[in-house]
Amino acid sequence: MRPSKHHARRARGLFGALLTSLTVAAALLTGATAAQADTTICEQYGSTTIQGRYVVQNNRWGTSETQCISVSDSGFRLTQADGSVPTNGAPKSYPSIFNGCHYTNCSPGTNLPLQLSSISSAPTSISYGYVSNAVYDAAYDIWLDPTPRKDGVNRTEIMVWFNKVGSIQPVGSQVGTATVAGRQWQVWSGNNGSNDVLSFVAPSAITSWNFDVMDFVRQAISRGLAQSSWYLTSVQAGFEPWQNGAGLAVNSFSSTVNTGGGTDPGNPGDPGTPASACKVTYATNVWQGGFTANVTVANTGSTAVNGWKVAFTLPSGQQITSAWGATVSPSSGAVTASNLAYNGQIAPGGQAAFGFQGSYSGTFAKPSAFSLNGTACSVA
Repeated sequence: MRPSKHHARRARGLFGALLTSLTVAAALLTGATAAQADTTICEQYGSTTIQGRYVVQNNRWGTSETQCISVSDSGFRLTQADGSVPTNGAPKSYPSIFNGCHYTNCSPGTNLPLQLSSISSAPTSISYGYVSNAVYDAAYDIWLDPTPRKDGVNRTEIMVWFNKVGSIQPVGSQVGTATVAGRQWQVWSGNNGSNDVLSFVAPSAITSWNFDVMDFVRQAISRGLAQSSWYLTSVQAGFEPWQNGAGLAVNSFSSTVNTGGGTDPGNPGDPGTPASACKVTYATNVWQGGFTANVTVANTGSTAVNGWKVAFTLPSGQQITSAWGATVSPSSGAVTASNLAYNGQIAPGGQAAFGFQGSYSGTFAKPSAFSLNGTACSVA
């Protein structure tokens, strides 16, 4: 979490954001220390490195009260977290561990920022330690930007809430549910004044988990909040406390970003040539418990698309049972439709079509966003 994001969440204005950024930059230059086990950091933006590859930061920006973290070789623990802030506003800090670059502070040996289209997988693991006498969320942050920036606020932030205690909620409003990396999540979307925020909230606490960061990146792409030409700049795991927080811990953390294969993160396999512009028409025939969808993808750009993959997210409760004109996988959640051997090229001004049949429960709804080879499409 970057400090200016939270200041912007409650709109403090350009001067406040500039002052915050200057303060953060200065603190990062003076607050970093050499990596040592059981190092205690109480400086507002103090940081250290562990395992020669990750940065641990205190990152207290929303309160003047004392916050201290004890840093071990595997993670950190909040030993002091004084003060509280209103639960209908921004949290008071984001003590965290990260791989990548945060306000010019880059973790040792990191290969981030990396273009999304060059990333084949980004396996990560996290183990949290929770307390009950505080108001907080346990958040894993994924930062995306159109440029390989190493400073300032990125364009899109993905937050994965492993746990929340108290009457707090993510930025924006709930827009549905989704299955990502085999788990069910509430999905929230909004903007804090500085960047778009896409949040995934676990219905119950997750203590530890191994997953692929790119599963969540694909969600952002399918919802039009990123493109495969953008960059992954950092992944971070920590806590956002509103009240108290002593005892919260990241017991362990790992992050690796693998390259190669030239895959489109929004669509596994060969991404095909990028689309400069596109439009999707999604026509349905719906009956009780079932539906068919006919999807037409128009190339509204000036260059041909050779090999196409259309990414979108099916609303909760929908399941694909059969498809034609494309290979569609998986059958629910964030899905990708890939061309067949005979219809892989879409000329400028041309179009391709595919369809599928499915089942649904609850109220029927259509997907809200589509992308073609990582490019967000308009919807007719």
